Formats: sequence, C-alpha cells, structure tokens
Amino acid sequence: MKAYWRLLRDNPDFARLWLAQVVSLLGDWFNTIVLAVLVEEYSGGSGLAVSLFLLARFVPPMLVGPWAGVLIDRLDRKRLLILSDVLRAVVVLMLLLADGPQLLWLVYVLTALQFTLSAFFEPGRNALLPSLLPREGLVLANTLGSVTWSAMLAGGAIAGGLVAAQLGTQWALFIDSLTFLVSAMLIVGIRTNIKAREPEIAESGSPATQNAQGLRDGLRFLRQSPATLAVLLVKAGISLGSIDAVMIIYASRLFNFGEDSSTPLSIMYAAFGIGAVSGPLLLNRFNDGRVRVMRRLIRYGFLLMSVGWLVMGGAGTLPLVALALTLRAMGTSICWTYSSVIIQKSVPDRFLGRMFSLDMASFQFVGACSILLTGYLIDYFGVVQVRDVVLLLAGFSTLPLVLWTLIVPRLEARAPEIEIA
Repeated sequence: MKAYWRLLRDNPDFARLWLAQVVSLLGDWFNTIVLAVLVEEYSGGSGLAVSLFLLARFVPPMLVGPWAGVLIDRLDRKRLLILSDVLRAVVVLMLLLADGPQLLWLVYVLTALQFTLSAFFEPGRNALLPSLLPREGLVLANTLGSVTWSAMLAGGAIAGGLVAAQLGTQWALFIDSLTFLVSAMLIVGIRTNIKAREPEIAESGSPATQNAQGLRDGLRFLRQSPATLAVLLVKAGISLGSIDAVMIIYASRLFNFGEDSSTPLSIMYAAFGIGAVSGPLLLNRFNDGRVRVMRRLIRYGFLLMSVGWLVMGGAGTLPLVALALTLRAMGTSICWTYSSVIIQKSVPDRFLGRMFSLDMASFQFVGACSILLTGYLIDYFGVVQVRDVVLLLAGFSTLPLVLWTLIVPRLEARAPEIEIA
C-alpha cells in the first residue's frame, strides 16, 4: 500500500482525479441499487424489464462512444470531464420525478441520458492519465482505479441498500447528484501536462466532416495495429453474459429476505466489489509492467470468470453466490485493469480518446446483446430455472478464454510492440 500512497503524494493532480472517481462512484452505486430495485418493483419482477433498464445503461454510450472519442482527442479533456459531471448531476435529480409504475419509462429515458454523458467521462479519464503521470506509474494508477471502483462498489452497494431502506429513494438519488458536483469541483483544480499532448493536424470542412474524418483516422490506426485491436476485444469478452441481470433476479426471487430484496442485492454487489479489489492486487506481484506479461495474465482473468459462472450456477445459498461473484469479479478486474494499461502504454496520445471510446463501445455492444439474451432466457425458462440459465452462460464464458489463449501466441510471434515513451 505504500507504493499507492507515494503515487498519490507525488502526483497531486492524479490524486485529485482519483478523489473525483471515489466520490462519483460512491454516488453511482447508490443510484444503481435504488433504481434496480425500483424497476423490479414497478415491473412486477419482469426479467425483460430489468434487461431494458440495463440496456439503457449500455446502448446509448455504445452508440455515442466512438464519436465521443473524437471529441476527447480534439478538445480539452479536463473541461469535458467537468461538463459531463455537471450535466449528470442535473439528470440524476430529474429521476426524482419517476415516483410510480406509470413513470417507469422516465427511469429508462433518464438512465440512457445519464450514461450517454458517461460516454465522455470514463474514456476521457483514461486518456488523461498519461499526461498526469510518468509511464512507470500507469500500472499502479490503473490498479488503484480498479480497486477504487471495486471498493466503492462494495461500500456504495451496502450504503445504497441501507439508505434506500432507511431514508428512501429520494435521498439516495440526491446524494448521487451531489457526488457528481463534488467530482467536478475536484477536477477543476487539476493542471494537465499540455506538452504531453500530440496535437492532430486540423482538417478543413464542417465540424461534422472533421469528426467523421477523425473517426476514420482512428479506425485506420486500429486496422494497422492488430495488437491494439486484440486488446480492444478483452472488455467485450468480460461482458459476455449479464451478471447484473442475474444478480437482480437472484436477489429478488431466490435469496430475498421476505419483502426486502435490496439487502441481498447489496451483499452480492459487495462480494463482487471485494473480488474486483483482490484480482489485480494479487496478480500485480507477477506483473513487471511489460505488455507481454500483462497479455499472459489476462488469461488467468478469463479463467477466473468462467469458474465464477460455474459456481454461481450451482449455488444454493447466498454465501456460495457471494463466493461465485467474488471469483468472477477477480477475473473481470484483472482483464479490465491490464487491458487499459496496455492501451495507455502502446497507443500514441493523439489516439487515446478514440481507442478508449472504441474499447468501451465493444464492451457495451456485447454487454447489450448479453443483457437481451439473459433477459429472454430468464423469461423463457422461468425464474425457478434461473440456475440453468447461469450454467448456460458459464458455457458461453469459456469462449473468450479459448480465443485469447489462441491469440496471445500469435501476438508474441510478431515483432515486439514499441511502448510509447
């Protein structure tokens, strides 16, 4: 832990960005728990309704993401992050208007708008990191970011369940809105290393034409770099099968405490958060920061995910479900963290926004398809047989493991990639 403390102490601008992530994620998990329970309640436990809620979080940023990446590479990344935070604070407050089943559609619309704005934040944050830190600090910084996400998932999920149960939906949403404003205030104080940016040659024509050209340039770079294309598919692999939809159904139908489904859902998200904290922390002792090493470690991440799905499919008690989620989250966090570092270490700064946006778009596209498939399978087989659905998803989850195992030797057989200095 001393290494992480030194990283924050010696890089105050990165520390501000990290603190912004802490408070924003805390509010996000308040939001997730409250709205998931609300959708389940308003829809009468429909698997399709839950899937539509999750789709509202995935599809809009998937569609907007590639174009957002162009703007992230063209405009001031810091200002885009601040604007994203402020607008999301307003949108979350508007969710207070959805106070009955007849306004369930409003939850979907505002959730879609919130995550459309998020399409600028996470890729922008990742693209900003290399201009705030020396290259040797990127593994630690991304691990800390992953651990923070996971810790806020664990703590925020429990806190969200407690606040929703004790104070109600309105307070949880108000807290979420406030955290976005605090995040924006922290980012205002960041001083970016402008010299680290590689300005792109300005193109003639309208902004729309310039943005289209910028996206084509990004796709051209991707086509010329098979190693980058391969790593952009890692996050797509970890979103195969909707774990969120399964958790919501498990909490509301199989392991609920009487009428209380927010508490078991909070426990499940907390277990997921604990696993996500543990994964990269455990494997970092074998990680020397080289791209080749991180590629190999990603295989263990995919393996842990498959094992987690299998355990969850056979789980008959809440503690065993929690263990399964811990294992799956360890694998997810390993894959997410190391794929992000590989992009930051091997992609020129002028393309970072586009690569991270395409990275998220692939994750969201597969996630959206998985949500629809999971919701359909749950409704088709019925809640009673939801464990059979999970075992089926466990079979699907082995595909990324097999493909990555086949791809890595081919990448290593090529000339070694040059890491950006």
